[in-house]
Amino acid sequence: MIDSHDKAKQYAFKLLSYRGRSEKELKERLAKKGFSKTVASSTIQDLKHLGLIDDRSLAETLKREALSTKLLSQEGAKKLLLHRGIPHEIIKQVLDYDETVDISNARRLVNKKLKTLRNYSSWHVKRRLYSLLSRRGYSSDTIQKVLKENFSKEEDS
Repeated sequence: MIDSHDKAKQYAFKLLSYRGRSEKELKERLAKKGFSKTVASSTIQDLKHLGLIDDRSLAETLKREALSTKLLSQEGAKKLLLHRGIPHEIIKQVLDYDETVDISNARRLVNKKLKTLRNYSSWHVKRRLYSLLSRRGYSSDTIQKVLKENFSKEEDS
């Protein structure tokens, strides 16, 4: 007969087969499924021992994805990591704030988005880009700097 620890492990394996999860996320999902705290804790310890749960490694992966694929700001990446249950200490270790990264990502995002906004007035484009960058976690200083670069080029032409 399968005990609840084995069932919890099987459920955790199933969850981990879809995507990497933080320790906190897994704890919450096991609790939601009805497993006791002791069963959830021992299951998580077993998975950590096997190397299947590693919050630092997950944080590195999520950071890379957030900055290079989703083109989030570093603040946006921090919020993503917090939302996924990564502890503050690990986030501080993983994210090394560099304004040039934010400016570079903001430029890439603006250039990508400008292709789809060709038919709008300059005012609408600026407003939409400002909103987009703001939602992605960029500071107003960074947004203004990048928009000024892009729109001063167009006005000179």
